[in-house]
Amino acid sequence: MKVIIAGANGQIGKQVVELLQSSGEHTPIAMVRKQEQADAFAEKGIETVLADLEGTVSDLENAVKGSDAIVFTAGSGGSTGSDKTLLIDLDGAGKLIEAAKQTGVKRFVMVSALQAHNRENWNEQLLPYYAAKHYADKELERSGLDYTIVRPGGLLNEPGTGKVSAAENLERGSIPREDVAKVIAASLAENHTFKKSFDLISGDTPIEEAIRSI
Repeated sequence: MKVIIAGANGQIGKQVVELLQSSGEHTPIAMVRKQEQADAFAEKGIETVLADLEGTVSDLENAVKGSDAIVFTAGSGGSTGSDKTLLIDLDGAGKLIEAAKQTGVKRFVMVSALQAHNRENWNEQLLPYYAAKHYADKELERSGLDYTIVRPGGLLNEPGTGKVSAAENLERGSIPREDVAKVIAASLAENHTFKKSFDLISGDTPIEEAIRSI
């Protein structure tokens, strides 16, 4: 499966690319904005495509055409304002969904945020971010694509355990980025995760078992 990773230069995105490259099942294509980022992936033998989520839908169509799946791990980042959150996390996601529909790419995995589907549980310090994720997820759910929406808790830069808790509704918790990347990779070809969304935090269940029981 040829998989476009939007946000490939981010912390989760890079790990997804590496996992897919070593899987023997998938061919990752790193979608990046800058030539130097593309060059860095190319040095590792990873195919790349230059595209900007703030660009046109037509540009994104050209980027994803011919692929089998899209993983959206992009984000505006914590150092930007609400304007970039709107343009990347919401509109960028929406444009990529539109590009997928126009080019016949049916499989789409979205990285969202824990409890983004429940307004009552949004983090008060991150309301614009949660609103963006909420409506991007809704757009994907309405798209007709074979989507999976992964809503991880607080992201940690520590080694993964390979064990998670995955369910429609979970209490607040955290999870290593490595485990989020592994869940994305494991979900790609798992038909059981199609047209489903779930919260994700560290837990006691091996990843493949957890996603099969959603």
